[in-house]
Amino acid sequence: MEETGRRRVLLGVTGGIATYKVAELARALIRNNVQVQVAMTAAGTKFVTPATFQALTGRPVVTDLWDASFPNAMAHIELSRGVDAIVVAPASADFLAKLAHGLADDLLSTTCLARNCALLVAPAMNREMWDNPATQRNVNLLRGDGVAILGPASGDQACGEVGMGRMLEPEELLQSILAFLSPKRLAGRRVLVTAGPTFEAIDTVRGITNLSSGKMGYAIAEAAAALGADVTLVSGPTALAPPANAHFVFVTSAAEMLNAVAAHAGGADLFFSVAAVADYTPEAPASRKLKKSGEPMELKLKPTVDILAQVARMPAGPFCVGFAAESENLAEYAQAKRKRKDIPMIVANLVQHTIGREENEVTIYDDAGAHPLARAPKSRIAHAIVEHALALYEARRGATVTPIKQAS
Repeated sequence: MEETGRRRVLLGVTGGIATYKVAELARALIRNNVQVQVAMTAAGTKFVTPATFQALTGRPVVTDLWDASFPNAMAHIELSRGVDAIVVAPASADFLAKLAHGLADDLLSTTCLARNCALLVAPAMNREMWDNPATQRNVNLLRGDGVAILGPASGDQACGEVGMGRMLEPEELLQSILAFLSPKRLAGRRVLVTAGPTFEAIDTVRGITNLSSGKMGYAIAEAAAALGADVTLVSGPTALAPPANAHFVFVTSAAEMLNAVAAHAGGADLFFSVAAVADYTPEAPASRKLKKSGEPMELKLKPTVDILAQVARMPAGPFCVGFAAESENLAEYAQAKRKRKDIPMIVANLVQHTIGREENEVTIYDDAGAHPLARAPKSRIAHAIVEHALALYEARRGATVTPIKQAS
């Protein structure tokens, strides 16, 4: 007999070297009180045996479309009913193509086609396979069909190459799945997020920028969307793919980001100011490329507008969350910034612990004091930040929350 209230997931495993990581994902889901049933393709069994997943989940692994142990020999119907989601990890290029075009020639593809629940896929393949136009067309088709695409990430690949196509790590997948299965506590709320660096032009080819990757801001946007929010992400230049579940606004300079935020802040309930906005911008950028000479060059800078402070001062504006990246005196500088901008919450970290990395460790500061979050993948940190902000937001407005009116 199934446990009441326990979430259920069908974990589909296709062929790929990343299959070994899925064993850890299955184990982690079970540790988080999620019931896991595994179904494997024939190619998947070449990398990890069904016995491994059976030992981890305590359930027989299904591989055969004609498995007679299911009522009426309809395994694809039974497996796709009564689950909260189907998660395919790793999702090979071949399997993505099947899903995109409605092909159903084995147990897992037939089950996905017959589903009446959500479908999440975690792509994993060689970088050239991922970048191939056919794969990108298939991924876009799946997004359009409402399939959640988890990843991939960029990094070292089993073939020896480096690039996009690596499956997300088990912990990152776990957090995305748990967020998907969690109650949509932000349903009906509008969340505005800024992310990435800005680029302040010196001339037509040169500019002032910083080392922000944008990963933390994008993770915040995805975490808020997973909780049901209507998310708008305003991003400076990054190498990241725009989240499929957010409205995306691309900007370059601090002035462009200010304008984009001003256009959306009035209707937002919560504002996460994650972007590393340039503090200064050239006073008179050149309209042509400046030629090099042997003489020193002086560059006159002017301060940019403080976007977060502007939003925090809005009448009936959104609940504001600031971010502070420091190299020293973390608590002192973060708290001073929070008070100076008059915001209820700020998230602070040391730049040497996060720039260019997939993990982060932060401390949240609010009226109650400091709340450290131990080092973890940025996706996990993002969910914790959003949950903390949501708790403060709800506490300020009581149990029954009414939408914030648009600023005049």
